[in-house]
Amino acid sequence: MIASTSELEERLSRPSAADEEAAKDWRDGLLILGAGGKMGPTLALRARRAAPSSTPVIAVSRFTDRATRERLELAGIECVEADLIAPGSLERLPNAANVLYMAARKFGTSGDAGATWATNALLPGLVARRYAGSRIVSFSTGNVYPLMRVESGGPDESAPLEPVGEYGWSALARERLFEYASREYGTRVALLRLNYAVEMRYGVLADVAWRVWHREPVRLEMGYVNVIWQSDANSVALRAFAHCASPPFVVNVTGTEVLSVRWLAEEFGRRFGRAPLLAGSESETALLSNASRCRELFGPPEVSVTQAIDDVAAWVAAGGVRWEKPTHFEARDGKF
Repeated sequence: MIASTSELEERLSRPSAADEEAAKDWRDGLLILGAGGKMGPTLALRARRAAPSSTPVIAVSRFTDRATRERLELAGIECVEADLIAPGSLERLPNAANVLYMAARKFGTSGDAGATWATNALLPGLVARRYAGSRIVSFSTGNVYPLMRVESGGPDESAPLEPVGEYGWSALARERLFEYASREYGTRVALLRLNYAVEMRYGVLADVAWRVWHREPVRLEMGYVNVIWQSDANSVALRAFAHCASPPFVVNVTGTEVLSVRWLAEEFGRRFGRAPLLAGSESETALLSNASRCRELFGPPEVSVTQAIDDVAAWVAAGGVRWEKPTHFEARDGKF
């Protein structure tokens, strides 16, 4: 059982042998843009631990949390404080042969759609031009897909893109800007449609577990989800540089199981010794992704769904830290 935040972050940032092999190809360094979010710090630490000591790993963020910056710097990561969308900001950043793009905005879209479009569409275009000669791995989202019938297993990477809501459309714009750069400049790009990364402090599993623990209703309208443990998603991101291509390489990054939210609530209830409160009923469609390509190229996740449920349940029951960053996975209207 993972008993502390330091142990959790060590586990999330521990590179696999495949990560270390992939990092040998970053001879001219790795630049991580938007490294201060939920996934960024442990991904940067994983990259630093995977790469040879002579390989520069540079993390760029506004670093509003000073402790995060200090932790990264102590690990040997060069930290650059920058507001990426500010005029002249990108031009002041160092050149890099390998760029991992993590900057994004989801929550608050309904109240300030302009800021979401600026972050998710304008900024990727600027980054694509600034680093046209680099390999770029960019996180995207499964929200570029429409809601699909559950029995379909979710769309694969060839499915039509029909987002629900402004956030999804802005995420598709991000993809289109990187696609444009790839075709116009020959930039080698990989697009990772993530849906959903989880760990003990946040994510779909944590959201469901906390509601069951606190006897709050678990809503069932979005009755089915895919999840992937964050360290497994981090590993895919680091290994994706080998697949960068023009036109872009695209892969759905998530687990292969279609998970019932009702079943998840019941599993947490069984571990907590209390019956979950369930509200609403399942719809025939859900936001899902078919991750067959991901499994074929990168192998099965190291952390199974059962292990993830066990770890999250133990963390919640022990009073572990929770980030107040709910996924809003229940939303069916695309409004976040």
